[in-house]
Amino acid sequence: MALNKVLLIGNVGKDPEVRHLESGAAVATITLATSERYRDRNGETRELTEWHTVIAWRQLADLAENYIRKGSQIYVEGKIRSRSWDDQNGQKRYVTEIQADTIQLLGRRGDNPAAQPSQSQNYGAPAQPHHAPVQPQQTTPIVSPADLTDDGTDDLPF
Repeated sequence: MALNKVLLIGNVGKDPEVRHLESGAAVATITLATSERYRDRNGETRELTEWHTVIAWRQLADLAENYIRKGSQIYVEGKIRSRSWDDQNGQKRYVTEIQADTIQLLGRRGDNPAAQPSQSQNYGAPAQPHHAPVQPQQTTPIVSPADLTDDGTDDLPF
């Protein structure tokens, strides 16, 4: 069995770069920072920041273009992808990226200058149908206090 799954929560380092391909598909590149705090041997608090390149396609790219800005806090779910190419000087170049399957805007609405209140902020996940809440049916019989008297018999099945 194999699993390639990445879950990230972090802050966007710069406005997403969005390109529109000739096919009409949009692709966005998002730079995401995740930080970890720890105490070193001297007891001083240190912070380690890791930078990730997130690639978002189609509707996720549209989300990035319209709602994600530098400083936005986002949740990304996706896969690790590595690729290589030869640069202009003939050098072999390698890059590891996160291919986003789901992006969710986090933080308060006022924290994200691009967010609009009328828009849904969870993209990539399948749409969930909205139904009116169903009242649970009562399946437990109503017992009166008179039924709780102890007559000394054991009605347990074991």
